Amino acid sequence: MNMETRVAAQTPVFGEGALTSLRAAYPETPCRLDHEMRDHPLLSFEALGKLALSMREVDVEYNRADLPVGIDPVDIPDNGLGIAETLENIESNDSWMVLKFIEQNATYKALLHETLAEIEPAVRAVTGEMMKLEGFIFVSSPGAVTPFHMDPEHNILLQLRGSKVMTVFPVGDDDLTPGTAHEAFHAGGHRNLDWRDEFAARGEPFELAPGQAIYVPVKAPHWVQNGPGTSVSLSITWQSEWAYHEMYAREMNALLRRCGLNPAAPKRFPHPNRAKSFAWRAIDKARRMAGRN
Repeated sequence: MNMETRVAAQTPVFGEGALTSLRAAYPETPCRLDHEMRDHPLLSFEALGKLALSMREVDVEYNRADLPVGIDPVDIPDNGLGIAETLENIESNDSWMVLKFIEQNATYKALLHETLAEIEPAVRAVTGEMMKLEGFIFVSSPGAVTPFHMDPEHNILLQLRGSKVMTVFPVGDDDLTPGTAHEAFHAGGHRNLDWRDEFAARGEPFELAPGQAIYVPVKAPHWVQNGPGTSVSLSITWQSEWAYHEMYAREMNALLRRCGLNPAAPKRFPHPNRAKSFAWRAIDKARRMAGRN
């Protein structure tokens, strides 16, 4: 999308202070930002209920949220409820819900693109074009825990209702996220990571109240603890050329590991990781072409 073609929002979501903070931190350092989206009508409980019921079931994920920081995905219990019931009783049912890929709805796509357009100049100056713009809305019960995990995108999480603490860990730490974890993740594995109690001291907690946000670097491990009230958060995400190169390099490493080698991990930004990325894409293209014959 050409971000300059958007219709300008009446009130900017991010002020100059937030943009200055993002420019100083992006892309490798988490940072807190202020925003002006907490009272947006598209993010009210009524609007979110309508959105959730209009979405494909596969794009609405929900489960019990009274969880430990580290848990195997197969051990996360279902909450035994449907989508509507989960939302209607979220204050008391110990649940966590995410509405995925809200850009599938034209109205929410416009909201996502308008919001990301405000930060596009700061991002483009460092990592180039913003690609694969996606949005996620999280609705969580009081005290809910989102276990230790990583996400593949550049991400800004905007707190809209309630409070939470997101604890973010250093990117590129092979002890926290070994190469095999990255490779399994890009092969379709779950986002959750193995947790050890000694990891706790390495994290930096960020307290988020309504009107506050946090920028989270690509694949920075983190976990979340909700405060005493129901929480609603909006996650606006994008990909960059660098993030794609890092992903393809990880896939190349997986191939090398299957060949009995112990490949070095891709390096963090600004290292481009192009050699392994291009090698993987050439191999992958050759495989796909052979499959057509």
